[in-house]
Amino acid sequence: MEAFPVRTAAGRAVGLRDPAGYTQSVLVLPLPLLDIVSLFDGDHSILDIQAVIMRRHGELVDSERIRGILQTLDEHGFLDSPSFAERRAAIEEEFRASPARAAAHAGGAYAGEPDALRAQIDAFFEEPEGPGRIEWPATPGDPPLRGLIAPHIDFHRGGPAYAWGYRELAERADADCFVILGTCHAGMTDPFALTLKDYDTPFGPATVDRDFAGVLTRRSGQDLFASEMAHRAEHSIEFQAVFLRYLFAGRRDITIVPVLASFIPEAIARGRGPEDDQHVRRFLDALAETIAASRTRVCVIAGADLAHVGPRFGDAGDVTPARLREVEREDRAMLEAAEAGDAEIFFESAARDADERRVCGLSPIYALLRALGRPSGALRCYAQWPDPQGTVTFASMVFE
Repeated sequence: MEAFPVRTAAGRAVGLRDPAGYTQSVLVLPLPLLDIVSLFDGDHSILDIQAVIMRRHGELVDSERIRGILQTLDEHGFLDSPSFAERRAAIEEEFRASPARAAAHAGGAYAGEPDALRAQIDAFFEEPEGPGRIEWPATPGDPPLRGLIAPHIDFHRGGPAYAWGYRELAERADADCFVILGTCHAGMTDPFALTLKDYDTPFGPATVDRDFAGVLTRRSGQDLFASEMAHRAEHSIEFQAVFLRYLFAGRRDITIVPVLASFIPEAIARGRGPEDDQHVRRFLDALAETIAASRTRVCVIAGADLAHVGPRFGDAGDVTPARLREVEREDRAMLEAAEAGDAEIFFESAARDADERRVCGLSPIYALLRALGRPSGALRCYAQWPDPQGTVTFASMVFE
């Protein structure tokens, strides 16, 4: 569960949402109610809860009120209960049975109809902050583009930043296959998760390169599908698939290899290096080897945002202009390591302050740098979505 502060007309509250998408509801708990709900831990009976609240506040909470709160939370999928187990099983079975990975965020984070979506993305290139329109037909550059860091923030917040990266990809990449490394926001048991399901988009499906995925799986020597369910609602790969289909649908055939990643935050939390985990090291070696041996031309995309700061993400105070400048300095220092293609220094730049800025793209960016073997990068766009309650930063960077 993701918890975040909320300001309502009645005062302060805490919001709860499920980034894995087993419930679409957002729960808003006023602080007095939070006091009660914090005791829904499997160890306290209703009588116990009444006794705790009485000791804390001298108030007897009616048992029927507690039962009503429990029922509401259970109906919306916020309790670990038999009904939630049924909900989860049904959702996961539907995903397993589907031949494709549905466009989970179409009609929400971006327009759901092809014409409206094309117009929306066209505008990102033409906005004052954008790079200008792509001149078709584009001829791949020399040397060709082999990698891209692109945002995964909502399109309406980061559209022009996407455009800076994807215009250059359109003009310089000669790849037939795009390995997309995405952040797993909901967390997962394994450091990497692959799926063979084609990614649906309003522009048609982004087809998975099953031959590449099969070779990668065999080389890695591990089960890359154990955490496949994380793909169901995650947006970090979906947004890249949408842009790739926008660029190439009807122009040339391409395939994708969608891989979710989550291993850098875990390494930092344990005070270890990212490749102390043999599963991480073996996968990254396997990815580099599979790219090198591939008969198709390959480009690697990291769907990666940068800092997340402010009360919305757990900081004590609002994000001030001075804090925004400080975040930009720290972001750009980290991006310099990425431009140099140095995965180790990139990791150290995040681990130095225990990832104080909550950079959610660490794992995909590190994996890209390792897979491409110290590529030469160039920052094309750095941007911030400034909100005193929760600022997110992001960038587009291209690699030869």
